Amino acid sequence: MGLKRIETPLTADAVQSLKIGDRVLLSGTIYTARDQAHKRMAAAIENGKGLPFDITNAVVYYCGPAPARPGRVIGSCGPTTSSRMDAFSPALLKAGLRGMIGKGERGPEVVRAIKRYAGIYFAAVGGAGAYLAQQVTSARVIAYEDLGAEAVRRLVVRDFPLIVAIDAQGRNIFER
Repeated sequence: MGLKRIETPLTADAVQSLKIGDRVLLSGTIYTARDQAHKRMAAAIENGKGLPFDITNAVVYYCGPAPARPGRVIGSCGPTTSSRMDAFSPALLKAGLRGMIGKGERGPEVVRAIKRYAGIYFAAVGGAGAYLAQQVTSARVIAYEDLGAEAVRRLVVRDFPLIVAIDAQGRNIFER
């Protein structure tokens, strides 16, 4: 359970190398999306429409950031409860999503989809949103602007601290 540095986009090989409990510093592009954005993306997939970003090998962060203060890239950006996205996650993993970041447990269907599509679920520390915001080097709304804080944002992160909570083999830290 060492410290591993990984970058996006996540490759299948990178994901396969990670095991539950691994501490990770993630760098690269990630996308914020919460409940309503997930609902819209799942509907787009179901209706054969395009998504607002290339989901292939992408990482989605379950987060609705606070507004940025003057001179800051982003406001506090802590994780939200992941189980609220469980109904939509299998379809997104099937469409090519590789990684998810949030807090808390995932349902059995999500765990099965993680195994089936070689995905991964990272846990971010709840209550550490101000610290996590310091790891964001750029942030821009790219879709669903009408959702306000829940709009999809493209974030560039550097050394974003995470823990592997469910690995590609379906091992689940919450079941230990």
